[in-house]
Amino acid sequence: MFWKEMWESHRGRVVGVAGGILFGFIYLIAGFWNMLFFALLVFIGYTFGKRKDLSQGALVHWREIGQWLSSGWRPFK
Repeated sequence: MFWKEMWESHRGRVVGVAGGILFGFIYLIAGFWNMLFFALLVFIGYTFGKRKDLSQGALVHWREIGQWLSSGWRPFK
């Protein structure tokens, strides 16, 4: 019952951490620096999952950045 409630309320976080662990294990073979990179991947997965759970949208708004860059740059003058 606990896992079902956890899945329903924190689905994005669970998937994010699982993805981070999966990619971390792929990268994590041996060594201290690899362990730190593994922790970074798990943190990134958790962050993206949390943002999805809270419906906060994208972390980087690529469309706005593209519009800002294209507004100041005219290739055909």
